[in-house]
Amino acid sequence: MQTRAIPSTGELLPVIGCGTYIGFDRAPGTPEFGRLPGVLEALFAAGGSVVDSSPMYGKAEAAVGELLAASGQRSRAFLATKVWTTGRAAGIRQMEDSLRLMRAGTLDLLQVHNLVDWKNQLATLRQWKAAGRVRYIGISHYTAAHYAEVEAVLRAEPLDFLQINYSMEDRQAAERLLPLASERGVAVLVNMPFGGGRLLRSLRGQPLPSWAGGIGCTTWPQVLLKFALAHPAVTCVIPGSGNAEHMAQNVQAGMGNIPGLEFWRDKDW
Repeated sequence: MQTRAIPSTGELLPVIGCGTYIGFDRAPGTPEFGRLPGVLEALFAAGGSVVDSSPMYGKAEAAVGELLAASGQRSRAFLATKVWTTGRAAGIRQMEDSLRLMRAGTLDLLQVHNLVDWKNQLATLRQWKAAGRVRYIGISHYTAAHYAEVEAVLRAEPLDFLQINYSMEDRQAAERLLPLASERGVAVLVNMPFGGGRLLRSLRGQPLPSWAGGIGCTTWPQVLLKFALAHPAVTCVIPGSGNAEHMAQNVQAGMGNIPGLEFWRDKDW
């Protein structure tokens, strides 16, 4: 899998990761939980590492922690989660819970989820980073309605990561946020590369374009992931999945030819 550098340190990050929204909100002992080890195995086998979660995602943090502990593969994961609450004390309690649930002494990335109480939470994140409890800090959002606030925080605060939505059907982040992240030396995680599933549903049953094979794509998800990776500001794309077969297909988008923005400008969909 190809890698891209985290601007603040130069550390290389594989370009396809795994989001845990919905797919990892599963209880141990259920058939759905029993399928999750294969998802992480497919990610790691392909050279991926980013596993992104949040307290907002139900049982997902606990599922990730249990799966990594059972497989002994914590060292292969770039473990990211978020703080999603109001107030300094509540934020600290939630972050401590995340460490416990994910069974991690140190988190690779902590993000202020949807900018909730971001001033208080970022202050704590900086303290945790200085203490070595988290390696990188950032902010996240998933809707263009809040881009102005995201931009203001990105301009004002030194951050390691921005997580934002970006897809073939929703390109607004490329107008200001992605160039600004590049200018500010901030790594970008892309969420919702399939438009929350809407985009894939709209493409269901349609044949792949004739040019898809030339960039190593055999599925529509791979095409959409390569589109997101075309932007030079994007560091890693994190499609959500609780299906090992889908994960095994998704990671292929991080390999071979990843064409730049110019390639996509004249493509007929």
